[in-house]
Amino acid sequence: MAVTKLFIHGLESSGSGTKGMYFRRHFPEMIVEDYEGPFFERMKKLNLILAAKRNIILVGSSYGGLMAAVYALENRERVMRLILLAPALTLGEFVPYMNMKLTCPVIIYHGSRDNVVPVEDVKRIASEVFADLQHHVVDDDHPLRESFISLDWKKLLSTER
Repeated sequence: MAVTKLFIHGLESSGSGTKGMYFRRHFPEMIVEDYEGPFFERMKKLNLILAAKRNIILVGSSYGGLMAAVYALENRERVMRLILLAPALTLGEFVPYMNMKLTCPVIIYHGSRDNVVPVEDVKRIASEVFADLQHHVVDDDHPLRESFISLDWKKLLSTER
């Protein structure tokens, strides 16, 4: 089974940021692109990239986590797993999706010292929307500077459940 792995950076980052470069170096098969402009333009690009793909594992950081969650809710049959890093689910772009349910596995890592995206609000929203949720609060900040590299990315990105 062919699996597509894709990383979506945050609002003020790029595919050349710390996380993007990590994935390029350690998981060269992973799609790492730059997303610019308003939400709808970013989503249009994401939809074009993934147009013919199935068995998708999405990793989204902050605003990229919001994008990944929206994509998965709109393309449930194509996404096999979401890994969200301090996802910006509290933004207005997610409101239309609040009454939906996603059943694929969703793993969230969120820093307890995040001063950008409120941990408890995301946990509440995620618990309502994601049926198969693992929510991890780690001792870190919004970009997960201290814990990102120590996460078991090989396991998180594996096709095994």
